[in-house]
Amino acid sequence: MNIADLEMERNERDASPERFANLPHGRPSHEVERIPTASSTSTSSSEGEAQRRTNNMSRIPTQRDLERHPTVLSRIHTARSQHTGTVGRTTTGRSRESRRPLPEMGLGKPYPPALPEREEYVVEFNGPDDPLHAQNWPLRKKILTGLMLGFTTLVSAFTSSIFSTATTSVAKQYHVSTEVGLLGLSLYVLGFAFGPIFWAPLSELKGRRLPLVISMFGFSIFQVAVATAKDLQTIFLCRFWGGMFGAAPLAVVGAVFSDMFDNRTRGMALTVFSMTVFCGPLLAPFIGGFIVESYLGWRWTEWLPAIMGFFSFGLNLLFLEETYPPVILVSKAAELRRRTRNWGIHAKQEEIEIDFRELITKNFSRPMRLLVTEPIVLLLSIYMAFIYGLLYLFLTAYPIVFQQIHGMSPGVGGLPYFGMIIGMICAGIYVILTQPSYNRKLAANNGVPIPEWRLPPVIVGGLAFAAGLFWFGWSGYKESTHWIVPTLSGLLTGFGLLAIFLQSLNYLVDAYLMFAASAIAANTFLRSLAGAGFPLFSQYMFKALHVNWAGTLLGCVAVCLVPIPICFYIYGERIRRRSAFAPTKPLELPSEEDEMVVAPSEEKRGDQAV
Repeated sequence: MNIADLEMERNERDASPERFANLPHGRPSHEVERIPTASSTSTSSSEGEAQRRTNNMSRIPTQRDLERHPTVLSRIHTARSQHTGTVGRTTTGRSRESRRPLPEMGLGKPYPPALPEREEYVVEFNGPDDPLHAQNWPLRKKILTGLMLGFTTLVSAFTSSIFSTATTSVAKQYHVSTEVGLLGLSLYVLGFAFGPIFWAPLSELKGRRLPLVISMFGFSIFQVAVATAKDLQTIFLCRFWGGMFGAAPLAVVGAVFSDMFDNRTRGMALTVFSMTVFCGPLLAPFIGGFIVESYLGWRWTEWLPAIMGFFSFGLNLLFLEETYPPVILVSKAAELRRRTRNWGIHAKQEEIEIDFRELITKNFSRPMRLLVTEPIVLLLSIYMAFIYGLLYLFLTAYPIVFQQIHGMSPGVGGLPYFGMIIGMICAGIYVILTQPSYNRKLAANNGVPIPEWRLPPVIVGGLAFAAGLFWFGWSGYKESTHWIVPTLSGLLTGFGLLAIFLQSLNYLVDAYLMFAASAIAANTFLRSLAGAGFPLFSQYMFKALHVNWAGTLLGCVAVCLVPIPICFYIYGERIRRRSAFAPTKPLELPSEEDEMVVAPSEEKRGDQAV
């Protein structure tokens, strides 16, 4: 069994009620309410009264039923996986042994006796319907939270491309070439590559709310800095740091949706989230074009994102509630400590000790190892990097076709991007319509997802994307062809872009589970580099090859990449079985017979592979 399988085995056995029936301290679940039973001495009468109340409380009669509830068991498994995979947590859960002698207590005090079993003081959720858990929030609250975070993500994505309309004006003002002016676009996207390295682990340690609030404040400050910059280097530096802070919604908001929605509805929620990520860069060019044309000037392409950013910061600060279950339990434990004055009550998340060596390993070493050693991560990341790079390449290709060839103004020349936006909306509807079929397969397979179920939309999207590139190239290279023809090519390119991206990310998550964060980090790093680099050579390519042959070249590359999801659809399970990171064991509760088996055979694991 590989590393991930061993971890799964341990988590599943920990989640089994039968195993804990004979334990002296009960089962250490992460979802069921536990009443503290240990006593502590205190000279305060209020503390004594609180302690007597605590000692007199007995377990609720329905606890065994709650322990067996499938939702509880699923959340137990998720909680243990989160705790195990949290960035910064020491591998053993303890501090590294020190060679220094143990310090004395001081003032001649003897060392105190050993504490009772720690698990007795760990707070839990009160069963599957606990209103504190984000998945049990009212639907109205989930929708409002989703809209608020969707707007936050839209602001970050919108800001990435609105500067593309200002590059010509910036180049003229500071007497540099247009290619140098494009660095303001590329450096912002480059910030997307490095930002998640900081924001993702912070969201694992301190919850989702804190990174979003801090990042949107910093993002807005740097947009103001760009808008008021006196020299070119300040513009470039602040654009990069704006991208670093703007990367937080891209890294964290998807995790918030995963906290709020279960397996049946998470796919639709993440589809809407992905649409904001990719529609944002396409909504900005026509708005920025009209701003640059007006008396406002190019600096208002940064004042507008700053205003939107401060508005988003205010919404998150005032109305966003924590959704990360381990951190919700931290707040619950704090309240219990305050009201019972029992200092031993705590949440599992508070046992985590920051280990900077492991922090660096998980943020740099593991994603790079996955990228280099895992064929699924490497090839899909290359495919998605190409797609993501073309998203930002279109920010220079569309102006060439619609402004230079068809003679449109910068504002009107940005309107053809709506062809791609409509295509993305169609892709989102297509993925949502496939969700009932996916749920039926999931139910028929006892709730165990098969990662390869995600790939058919990727294959369809790949074919549509390649066709859209050929269409764009051969309909946009001459003025005699009506402008609506290359505009309509965006229906296919937009459809393919979102279908490929959304389902490929879902495939990586399903395939790597506990190591999904590292797989996504590797993917994000590579595709952000492509997004930053593609605009820099796009103008040279279109000048040398012209629009028709440049479109043909890109279309041929897209066709060459289509077999990647096809191969994984056919051979993905075999590849994952040889992986050191991808779990291949089904997430089912072990039966009594399975309890006697330490490691199933490779043949059985192959038949039941996830």
